[in-house]
Amino acid sequence: MPTCPCGSGKTFSKCCEPYLSGKQSAPTAEALMRSRYTAFTKVDMEYLKRTHHPKTRSELDVSGTEQWAREAEWLGLEIINTEKGGADDTEGTVEFKASYRLNNEKCVLHELSRFERKQKNWMYLDGRLPDIKQYRRETPKVGRNDPCRCGSGKKYKKCCGGVV
Repeated sequence: MPTCPCGSGKTFSKCCEPYLSGKQSAPTAEALMRSRYTAFTKVDMEYLKRTHHPKTRSELDVSGTEQWAREAEWLGLEIINTEKGGADDTEGTVEFKASYRLNNEKCVLHELSRFERKQKNWMYLDGRLPDIKQYRRETPKVGRNDPCRCGSGKKYKKCCGGVV
């Protein structure tokens, strides 16, 4: 039996298929996120429309999204973080990376998606790029003309800094 495209490790029939078929509703925001990724891989536009929140559904470019989903070779889904979105919550966020290949170029969609529960059903509200965290060095930066840290007595650029 084939494993589910969402990367859960479960079979499709025991993972996202009940949600895509309409037999069950996704119990959490993360489960909905995974099932929506699977819907992209299967070009299931009806499911994507059905699980898009009515507040923002008009923003969904159905034909453009369908074309993108068909042309992409879906490579995998990585869930980075979830906040709220559980069985007892009314809202939640899921940060994810969806990898795909388009025109022989590997691409990654990195998004922070917001979900809202409407009655008993989780719905995709919207998404944005996650905040970029500024990199902070643990140790001072070694300049090119500073003495190399290895103790050779050479400048960093002529010693360890020149290693490629």
